[in-house]
Amino acid sequence: MQLILRDLDLPLRHPFTIAHGTTTVQHSLLVELRLEGLSGYGEGAGGKFYTATPASMRQTLEAARSRIESETVDPPEAMWERLLPVLGHDRFALCALDQAAHDLWGKRRGQPVYRLWGLQLDRLPLSNYTLGIDSVDRMVAKLKEFDGWPIYKIKLGTPDDLAIVRELRRHTTATFRVDANGAWSVDETLRNARALKPLGVEFIEQPLPPGDWDGSRRVFAESVLPVMADESCQVEEDVARCVGHFHGVNVKLVKAGGMTPARRMILHARDLGLKTMVGCMTESSVGISAIAQLLPLLEFVDMDGAVLIARDIATGIRLDHGRPVFPNAPGNGVRLL
Repeated sequence: MQLILRDLDLPLRHPFTIAHGTTTVQHSLLVELRLEGLSGYGEGAGGKFYTATPASMRQTLEAARSRIESETVDPPEAMWERLLPVLGHDRFALCALDQAAHDLWGKRRGQPVYRLWGLQLDRLPLSNYTLGIDSVDRMVAKLKEFDGWPIYKIKLGTPDDLAIVRELRRHTTATFRVDANGAWSVDETLRNARALKPLGVEFIEQPLPPGDWDGSRRVFAESVLPVMADESCQVEEDVARCVGHFHGVNVKLVKAGGMTPARRMILHARDLGLKTMVGCMTESSVGISAIAQLLPLLEFVDMDGAVLIARDIATGIRLDHGRPVFPNAPGNGVRLL
């Protein structure tokens, strides 16, 4: 098996601002595993908040190249377990490799990954379209640019959060979700929840900083809106801790270390009575198509990353106004353009 690495610089359609900062170009690493004329693809999306870069991921994978190239992807879960002691310190790199392994596994078997997992596409959640923090007028313009979506996720963490949501509500009847990325206090969260519920907000994502477990317990008990963990739920060990602190978990493949642990996290959360969601990190269709394999296990999904970038690098699972559309293709359905 051959390991091929490529840096990706993906300009965004608009500058994307959240409480952690602003991104104009998404810097990621594309991983290709090539075997017997077939290629599987995975994507590690760099993130400033998590200090992951294409260079750091490349360094991790290059250091383990001989070990990786001697591996087998059948099944990819076993490969993940064998490589965890070697790559577990860099979950972003491990994620990209695990995605590529699943894509190659499915292509070698001639089946989509979700089908090899025993899943069906009869009941799939709709994806939101995300509106990054900006002036109110620009956020309204971004909403109108993608008018007709059933759900919008609104990034918050400004002095004008409620005014933003009230103004956006004037322009659509769609469901809203809000994500403060840890920028609110407990009292602010409880107060905002009471104001946001009549505005058609479905839930609040990560209102408090990830280390505030005492505050999260109070919010869980008193909020009039459900609260989803994001930064507070990164790896498998975090899922059980979210019980009694959050109503559900938003699993990110790059933080978890790939499709293998993400699927286990979702199943564990379901067993514990938590709502399940998967989110994205502004990936191209390579990473988004990996997320899509998990859709039958989810109640919510945020997989609009390929919509947020100006030019995609691949085809795969796409969104039609939030509705996932699967190609008739094996693996994760990825083909590079």
